[in-house]
Amino acid sequence: MEINPMKVGARIYRLRKIQGLTQNQLGDRLHISFQAVSKWERGEALPDVALLPSLAEALDTTIDNILLRDNPAKGPGEFTRTVTIAQLREGVECVERMGQLLGKGSFFYTGAVGGIDLKMNMEFEKYMAEPYTREAMTAEAACQAIMDGAYIDPKDIEASFQFPHWTENVREFARKYGI
Repeated sequence: MEINPMKVGARIYRLRKIQGLTQNQLGDRLHISFQAVSKWERGEALPDVALLPSLAEALDTTIDNILLRDNPAKGPGEFTRTVTIAQLREGVECVERMGQLLGKGSFFYTGAVGGIDLKMNMEFEKYMAEPYTREAMTAEAACQAIMDGAYIDPKDIEASFQFPHWTENVREFARKYGI
């Protein structure tokens, strides 16, 4: 996949604005000049590979989101889709249901769970066994959906979680992404 400097620059600009940072402030956090940040945002240069982890941390996102995301939401009303917490919960539970329907030894199930465990550095089956961490999976799915341009109604976020911690996390994440 080709990395487009103009798209990367637009993403950095948007994420910086969401964080409420100036180019100077972002540059200071990364120990670089504001001019370097400006060049990135104009698509004239790409961030040095060594800076990407710090840049992602400063922008409260992932390296993949900075470099590869195709359709970032630009703000309220410009989202790629609308989802509900119930739909996201159902999606997470579908993986669990796959194990029930196909068997936990099936390649489909072991591949799906193995991929989740590897990508998220966790144990999916263990997380799904406890109510608090089970809900954490839905909260993570919500944050990922928002990063991918989905809109979730704030009232749905408020009403859909049993544990206030997850409500607060998703609400704060949604706020950072213009919801």
